[in-house]
Amino acid sequence: MLGNIPADGDPNLLVGFDTSDDAGIYRLDDHQALVMTADFITPPVDDPFIFGQIAASNSVSDIYAMGGKPLACLNLVCFPSDKLGAEVLQGIIEGAHERIREAGAVLVGGHTVDDNEPKFGLSVTGLVQPDRYWSNAGARAGDSLILTKPIGSGVILNANLKKKVSDVALRECLNKLIDLNATSSRIFADFNVSAATDITGFGLSGHALEIARGSDVLIKIDSSTLPIFDEAEMMYDKGFTTGSNKINRAQAEPYTSFGSNITGSFSELLMDPQTSGGLLVAVPDSEAEQAVTALKDAGIEDAVIIGQVRPRNDDVYLVIV
Repeated sequence: MLGNIPADGDPNLLVGFDTSDDAGIYRLDDHQALVMTADFITPPVDDPFIFGQIAASNSVSDIYAMGGKPLACLNLVCFPSDKLGAEVLQGIIEGAHERIREAGAVLVGGHTVDDNEPKFGLSVTGLVQPDRYWSNAGARAGDSLILTKPIGSGVILNANLKKKVSDVALRECLNKLIDLNATSSRIFADFNVSAATDITGFGLSGHALEIARGSDVLIKIDSSTLPIFDEAEMMYDKGFTTGSNKINRAQAEPYTSFGSNITGSFSELLMDPQTSGGLLVAVPDSEAEQAVTALKDAGIEDAVIIGQVRPRNDDVYLVIV
């Protein structure tokens, strides 16, 4: 349940809001199901075109995280027309449209409202086979967990507002956020995915915890394997953080066991909110190395096995060592 709203009893609703999944899935027939999501963000950078690219990739990622293919998108726009010119909105839309086309989808319209702060995202509809979709609630003991993008973008973007991040580190980060998760999703479709999600606002710890709780398993993450954006840990060392770190920590800590080596800045990286982050996918351990090799061969250079799924024996769902 969500508040006082009961879960819908329609048998064609394959995935609703009760599992905290990335998107909803509604079966049309035995061969096709709709995948539906909506998401929007505030500007991570000043450049309108890059903002549009990142926001679109972030929204479309929810479709990929369910194993689906995006088809059609609607713009969701909040815009201070009395403060910013029409050319800014044009740049945002053009950046988003570039990513939508790259995803093989179409932009069919949208809605704009006046707001004090610009916000942009998409409502996205896609297709998936009813017997081939992914959920965050299916991980099994014996699986390995694979992550496809680095973490730490939240603090990089915040520190950049004070011009404390190098141009090289910022560009590396932005390039990853602009990248679609299309290739990763396509490669994983050749393997026996048992659970999947994308890493966004709850950070790595929060989204790994969603898989663990949804699947009623223990997830053990090896911190030494984690891909991290250059300068991200250094920004935490310098005192930068995000508005979500404290909230993410409060949500994760009651169910998480941290090794003695997980302290200070590195601990904050686990809570760091991501925008357009990578996929976190559980596959059988026997397939994990092959999946990583296939991802790297396809250009997903950061793909790495970061942990394993184990049976759960107590209130702890997530162990980070």
